[in-house]
Amino acid sequence: MSWGWARSGAALCMAVALLASVTAAGREQQPVKKYSGAPMDLDLQGADLRMVLRTFAETNKLNIVIDPTVQGTVDIKLTAVPWDQALDIILRGAKLGYVVEGTVVRVAPLTVLAEEEADRRKLTDAQALAGTLELKTYALSYAQAANLEPLLKSAVLSQRGEIRVDERTNTLIIRDLSDRLTAAAALIATLDRAEPQVEIEAQIVQTTHDAARELGVQWGVNGRVASELGNTTGLAFPNNGAVNGRVGTQSPNDPRASALETTATAVKLPVSTPTSALGLTMGAINGAFGLDLALSALERKGQGKILSTPRVTTQNNHEAEMTQGVQIPIQTVANNTVTVQFKDAALKLKVTPQITAANTVIMQIELENATPDFTKSINNIPPIDTQRALTRVLVADGATTVIGGIVVSQDQSSREKTPGLGNMPLLGWLFRHDTVQKQSRELLIFITPRILRSQP
Repeated sequence: MSWGWARSGAALCMAVALLASVTAAGREQQPVKKYSGAPMDLDLQGADLRMVLRTFAETNKLNIVIDPTVQGTVDIKLTAVPWDQALDIILRGAKLGYVVEGTVVRVAPLTVLAEEEADRRKLTDAQALAGTLELKTYALSYAQAANLEPLLKSAVLSQRGEIRVDERTNTLIIRDLSDRLTAAAALIATLDRAEPQVEIEAQIVQTTHDAARELGVQWGVNGRVASELGNTTGLAFPNNGAVNGRVGTQSPNDPRASALETTATAVKLPVSTPTSALGLTMGAINGAFGLDLALSALERKGQGKILSTPRVTTQNNHEAEMTQGVQIPIQTVANNTVTVQFKDAALKLKVTPQITAANTVIMQIELENATPDFTKSINNIPPIDTQRALTRVLVADGATTVIGGIVVSQDQSSREKTPGLGNMPLLGWLFRHDTVQKQSRELLIFITPRILRSQP
């Protein structure tokens, strides 16, 4: 039996602790109301509510008016509680409220007070709408009347007011009460003002570096064994013969050279378009053997720099576009009909600036640099080399930012050689064709916004 009581006591303690935690959580979520009345003790059971309220008025020197609908009894026991807190607890328990009018406190049910407040609001609105409607026109200079119409309807106009837009003259026609027209005029004066402009300057810098080096060689060999040369083999077969190259012929450029100085090419690894060349021809006195050597070399370096500076000015929050370049015609044939379409190959800049209160500019930028490459045309239609940047940046007035940087580097090397001979140490270069090419391109895009404020 004692164990059962112990269990019941433990459960009661847990319940009290849970109630305390819930109450504490509720206090944290709701603002705490402060009371400053003198402490008092109350011990009432079945007391008439109206008499209790009158007792509070007499004890604390209150001017109180009790609504005739207030009825009920009070059962309460409080110790050392501020009197204003005790009154608040009694009113909430009876679903009552109060309003203070000067030095008089009026107590009534919450539903009665809510109805009175709604009637008072309706009366105030009716009195405000009871005035005479007036008509005024507002000619706008900078803002669009169609854009201001919904804003004025929601923010200024009364229920009786109406607004019309004359798009031809960009004029607002408003018919409403006098005070609403005054508010509309103040709002229009704030919104209908000149916006600063923004000058956008873009610099597109493209640099190219090109370097190439080639070294080639050609060997011509021509050897004969013949009776007219007196160097036959002494055999019935083969008695005479010839050894020469089979990849072409080469000869000196000297017009005084004889036909015997023309040798057939055995190793043909020349430079395609050499800038330097050296030849050597050697032969036997009787023409039985000839040897020809030609070395060719090429070395090229080049640098280029292309600078484009598009510049455009636009109003705040308005897109601007500037295009400079050519259009490439492209023909298509379908059903025996020739159609010509034009493709832009141009420098194009699109920008939408937004000026902030901190004197900075937020820019939505679309920049495209497209150039035709006629050296790689297909059916007379050149491909278009395009660099494009699409971004959104925040830049201070007059500051410069880099929105794009592209570096393209290409290194290429190749080697052609005669099998076996091209691998010889020290002398292998006499039987090889080496090519080294290096190319690099770098693209930088700089953007500078400048705010152009109109002078007053």
